[in-house]
Amino acid sequence: MREPEFPALRLRRLRRSPALRALTQETRLAPGQLLYPLFVREGRAVREPIPSMPGQSRLSVDELVAEARELAELGVAGVLLFGLPAAKDATGSGAWVTDGIVQRAARALKDAGSPLLVVADVCLCEYTDHGHCGVLEGGEVANDPTLELLARAAVSLAEAGVDVVAPSAMMDGQVAAIRRGLDEAGRTETPIVAYAAKYASAFYGPFREAADSAPRSGDRRGYQMDPPNAREALREMAADLAEGADVLMVKPALPYLDVLRRARERFAMIVAAAERGWIDRRAVALESLTAIARAGADVVITYFAKEAASWLR
Repeated sequence: MREPEFPALRLRRLRRSPALRALTQETRLAPGQLLYPLFVREGRAVREPIPSMPGQSRLSVDELVAEARELAELGVAGVLLFGLPAAKDATGSGAWVTDGIVQRAARALKDAGSPLLVVADVCLCEYTDHGHCGVLEGGEVANDPTLELLARAAVSLAEAGVDVVAPSAMMDGQVAAIRRGLDEAGRTETPIVAYAAKYASAFYGPFREAADSAPRSGDRRGYQMDPPNAREALREMAADLAEGADVLMVKPALPYLDVLRRARERFAMIVAAAERGWIDRRAVALESLTAIARAGADVVITYFAKEAASWLR
């Protein structure tokens, strides 16, 4: 009996060597695609470990500048700053005061000549004594009164030297209010990265500990998106674009593409699994970041930015 002819298509030909695999690589991950979230707090010479985020710390401004120097040497694109103020109040006034913690951090980075892109989160949850993302009226988050405060915070941050503002409060009309505020203040060139579809996700627990931003009562389901809804996210993104957003963010990426879902699920478990010796931390982190980029993400905000940048050099 005649043996069947071996297929002419041999896909393994282009996998034979590192050079061939590099030449035909479809998705490329580089340090310049990464933004590193950092939490800045009061004090000096402070590196306060965050228990829920192994390897991450809350930094004082001087330590933040030192960290930025290392990140720049590694080729990381920039930092996303979150502030922990010394005091909080009902309206979150620490978000827009001239000497606010993130404002001081931004000025320190610019004064030090840091080449990093400085992106600042624009929200009130880190600054309010009740932990919600807007002002409360009758126990509920009031959308429209919050818009003015978000705009004030964005203008204050831009005037302090922040390159990009990133509103994350999920208030209706927040991008339009911030764009108008920036333009009226002469900050027409400041881009807005909108948390266009921010879900009321169970993945935020470690972040809320890091930023000391958990609500003191209730939850954020009345303004963050409902996890089962995907079509609604497209409406949110279309609205933010129409209001003047320059970049759209989805947080977390879990509810969208299957490949992103798998990447995000693995990513959330990498540190704990690596500590137990179940996985290769470096290999799995890079695989997950590559998967997120492959799914269409142009920029990846990740706590692995510093390590990944050193691995990718």
